[in-house]
Amino acid sequence: MKFEIHIFNDTTQKPIPRAKMQHVIERVLRGEKWHKKPIESASVNVILVDDVRIHAMNKEFLQHDYPTDIITFPLEENEIDGELYISLDTAARQADEYGVSLTNELMRLAAHGTLHLIGYDDATDEERKEMSRLEDFYIQQ
Repeated sequence: MKFEIHIFNDTTQKPIPRAKMQHVIERVLRGEKWHKKPIESASVNVILVDDVRIHAMNKEFLQHDYPTDIITFPLEENEIDGELYISLDTAARQADEYGVSLTNELMRLAAHGTLHLIGYDDATDEERKEMSRLEDFYIQQ
């Protein structure tokens, strides 16, 4: 298995739990299947941004006029290659709201985005519950 996972921090927030986020992404990739086959290779870039940047990206690409915690962009159709943009501002607010550490919230968002890259969706309540269950599983391993 060949996984390329890179974390980029485009914010002033330091330090960032790069190794933990990479580890969670790798656990998802090793634990899940893609088109019913084990995932043999993947390239995932995680870009940490602020609310201003993710808000602008939401408007431009998704026609949403608000910041979100994460936006996932698959870059290839025939392989797992994508980018996860995570708002550190929103992640910090959510961590406070949920009573967890920022590291925990960043790991959850990394798992969430990776699940999207391999085909999971969260449009319905049932899909959201399944993704949440898988996020819990992969960040607690």
